[in-house]
Amino acid sequence: MLSLVNILSSTGALASGPSIPPAEVAPELSWAGLILWLPLLSACLCGLCAIFKVRNKLPAIITSVCLATSFLLVVMLYGRHEQTALVHLFDWINLAWAGEPGQSFIANFTLYIDSLSLLWMLFVTGLGTLITIYASEYMEPDLGTGYCRFFAGISIFLFAMSALVLGDNLVLLYLGWEGVGFASYMLIGYYYQRASAVAAAKKAFIMNRIGDLGLAAAIWLIWTNLGSVSYDTLFAIIQQDPQASSVGGWSTSLIPWLLMIAAFGKSAQFPLYVWLPDAMEGPTPVSALIHAATMVTAGIYLIARMYPFFMMEPASLQAVAWVGGFTALLAATIGMAQDDIKRVMAYSTVSQLGYMFMGLGVITSFGAVYHVFTHAFFKAVLFLTCGAIMHGFAGQLDLRKLSGLIHIKGWRITSITMLIGCLWLAGFPLTAGYFSKDTILAQSFITPGPGFVILGWIAVLTAGLTAYYTFRVWFRVCLGPVHYEPGDEHHGDDDHHGDGSFHPHAPRLAINAVLVIIAAGAIVSGLDYFYADEVWVKEMVGDSSAMHGIVDSHGDHEEHHSLLGMDPHLAMYFISGGVGIIGLVIAWWLHLYRRQSADALRARLLDNPATRWLPIAMENKWYVDEIYNAAIRLPLWILGHALSLIDKLFVDGLLVDGIARIPRALGRVFQPLANGVLQGYAVTMVGGAVLILAWVVWFWLKGGF
Repeated sequence: MLSLVNILSSTGALASGPSIPPAEVAPELSWAGLILWLPLLSACLCGLCAIFKVRNKLPAIITSVCLATSFLLVVMLYGRHEQTALVHLFDWINLAWAGEPGQSFIANFTLYIDSLSLLWMLFVTGLGTLITIYASEYMEPDLGTGYCRFFAGISIFLFAMSALVLGDNLVLLYLGWEGVGFASYMLIGYYYQRASAVAAAKKAFIMNRIGDLGLAAAIWLIWTNLGSVSYDTLFAIIQQDPQASSVGGWSTSLIPWLLMIAAFGKSAQFPLYVWLPDAMEGPTPVSALIHAATMVTAGIYLIARMYPFFMMEPASLQAVAWVGGFTALLAATIGMAQDDIKRVMAYSTVSQLGYMFMGLGVITSFGAVYHVFTHAFFKAVLFLTCGAIMHGFAGQLDLRKLSGLIHIKGWRITSITMLIGCLWLAGFPLTAGYFSKDTILAQSFITPGPGFVILGWIAVLTAGLTAYYTFRVWFRVCLGPVHYEPGDEHHGDDDHHGDGSFHPHAPRLAINAVLVIIAAGAIVSGLDYFYADEVWVKEMVGDSSAMHGIVDSHGDHEEHHSLLGMDPHLAMYFISGGVGIIGLVIAWWLHLYRRQSADALRARLLDNPATRWLPIAMENKWYVDEIYNAAIRLPLWILGHALSLIDKLFVDGLLVDGIARIPRALGRVFQPLANGVLQGYAVTMVGGAVLILAWVVWFWLKGGF
């Protein structure tokens, strides 16, 4: 850890680096608030469509127009303002109980516009618009109330994500953080008639709440120690006192660890990753938008935005790197053994997010954010092609029951765009995914850290596994002899013809156009690596307030490191490219050229007692869910029922009902005295007087008076 601290200090990442330029107030950019308000307006209009029982595509049109306008506003914002700007929309939380520092709490609805937030908003709103257009066709079977509810959920999500990214303070970020969690819960559980969808939505909600607790605690510590929750103020304080020795001590050191927990929950890292694969129960456009391109990158954004806090505690960055690397490997091994193509892509998302965290941990913020950017395109197109297949083949997603799609009329665009996504995900040489991933891999061999070289080789191995499981899907589904079996979700009578056979319906204009545009975006995202003096994303990251002077923190120390006798960045081009090609060739051999070999290999592994555990464990996702169920869920279930029994028998039964029975019993004893007969009352009064007189006489005889 000390070597990492020395590097950060000597390169200006911790102490005397370039000063962070203060943000300027820009009232002339007040129109930027429409970026938030348009998705909110869309949600309200979709609600009105539901109230008036609209049964056409009006909700999709409204949502697409609003999101497209937001995207155009982001483009205008990018073109008009290069310096960090503050756009005050309205006062929100403004509390002050004294005039001293730390005796006020201010969190207004203000936009913080810098290159990092603009970069994020470009692909959030751009992909959001395209995926909404795709969903207009995909969700056709649900025209009516469900259609309105779906697009209202998409709109709520885009509003919350915009608030998360553009907010100038941590409270506004937290509002967006909780908002995307709510929208995710709403959309994952869209098919609420299915028990599996309801369970997946609840699982995502609960797992995210664990991370949200970490974020809430971090915000509280930041305010109590530094007296502010606004980025501009916080970055200025840290710039003046990079070690934070005078602003909180140990509790300030705890902040990055709490932020890390929050990021792991939202971005599905070990041990909080298990919600993301189950989230595939939602409609496929939800998977493409929320769980590939935007929401799951919120954790990356949080760490990138709060990077100066992590720089104060280098051990936290090392933890981020190792957790990311371990998650990448774990998810890749699980993805290799899944037969549901959408679930394969889900585990791939978890694995690629692991790469991004690893990049942040080994101090290549550019590599991490660049991989976020490229991943948004190629993973979106992969999920959308899976959705097109699912939509056309009546819900079928089992790669063992689909083959030769490229040879079926109407499915060539889907097959080719899936190929592009697979090449980019596999990190095939000269693709954008190849460059963004290699930046992270190479940096792990440069940045000093505990076992970072080992971590680098683990990531290289994971890259090979990624190429294998990615092309396992493509070779199985798109190439080979034509064969398909329908799923159990039929969208209309056109699926079945008079001969009783199933005929898939190919995607139409909306789906095909979106697939082509996003695939083209994936291609373009890597072009500037060849033609520009400096990668555009690297400029955007380096110019951001949070990364100012940090993006190249390794500096001159690179020259002291080599990999196979070469510069690590140069060597990694050959290493990762070679490993990826090996994985692709193995997938070709086992799943295209000699498909029966894959089944034979699995049978041999299962027949051998020494290796039987491996395919079984991978197919069952290393039993992580079962471990959680046995170690956490089942004990809590037992405890809950035990407490319920105690509440029913002891609290309610003995204490509440038992005490209530005492006056009831006494009432029954004296009930005969209140019989309504006048003579009975006279006898009772005389009897009472006699008893009192007897007690007085007895007391007098005892010498009491």
